[in-house]
Amino acid sequence: MVKNFSRKSWATLAIFGLLALVPPIAHAFDNAFLITMFNRALIYAIAAVGLDLIIGFGGMVSFGHAAFFGIGAYTAGILGTHAFDGSDFMFGWTGSNAALVVWPLAMLVAAFFGAIIGLISLRTSGVYFIMITLAFAQLFYFFFVSLSQYGGEDGLSLWDRNTLPGLDLYDRNTFYYLCFAILLAVWFFLSRLVASRFGRVIIGCKQNERRMRALGYDPLLYKLVAFCISAAIGGLAGALIANHSEFVSPGLLHWSRSGELMVIVILGGMGTLIGPVYGALALFLLEESLVSFTEHWQVILGPILILVVVFFRGGIVGFLTGNGKASVKSGDDHG
Repeated sequence: MVKNFSRKSWATLAIFGLLALVPPIAHAFDNAFLITMFNRALIYAIAAVGLDLIIGFGGMVSFGHAAFFGIGAYTAGILGTHAFDGSDFMFGWTGSNAALVVWPLAMLVAAFFGAIIGLISLRTSGVYFIMITLAFAQLFYFFFVSLSQYGGEDGLSLWDRNTLPGLDLYDRNTFYYLCFAILLAVWFFLSRLVASRFGRVIIGCKQNERRMRALGYDPLLYKLVAFCISAAIGGLAGALIANHSEFVSPGLLHWSRSGELMVIVILGGMGTLIGPVYGALALFLLEESLVSFTEHWQVILGPILILVVVFFRGGIVGFLTGNGKASVKSGDDHG
């Protein structure tokens, strides 16, 4: 057990160390696209780490997490649009382009809708929970498709990236390291959360809700809080991807985006928190590598993902630590 923990710790340090070296390596090879690609992977890793909280530790298989991703992106896009043209957004407020306003608001809006969706969906389980979360995501998807004021199906271009005092977010290195710092902060926060009593209750609810209820805990309340935290992190990732792409569209809320986030979690290793980071990097590297060989790269990617799921039940982290399946029996087997 100590050996496995040590290997996982070294692997965690190695992956974060590698990510920290991406900009210098990219400049050494005169390939700025590497920074862009890894930056996108970091943002998806943030959303996937948040999703792992409810899937890997809480047993809540949400197939609609793209809704929060898209809501966060549109919050940044809509507020930025009103700030640029000076038009009224709400109650005389003309929006904002300040990251310290937009990003927390994106998290709050995503968490708010997460609470609504959670209150309804968490009263069910299994396939019913999956279908309800999927239905809500598609509802939001078609809502933004019909929102012609903000581009409708064509999407919405950001006139300017959000501003942060002392930082130039148009600089590739600056924005990359900012996203990297946010990933570290989210990973560290969730690691501590999972190791706390709250995390142990969430894990206990996954294993046996009736037992937790008999011990005096309210499973619905704990699961709802976890769901809202996960939604807020998804909203933050959405605001970051809006700045990264300088464009938002209903495609960010499509069910296929939710599937992509789930693939990242499963590929990296559920219930580990660090697994989604590996999963995001592996998925984007595979995509970019296969695209250079054929335009039908999905045909090759699909079987590769199937082989990983079949032969490495614990994902990449399970393979690195020598475990056949990632374990979430206790709050200290993560990260």
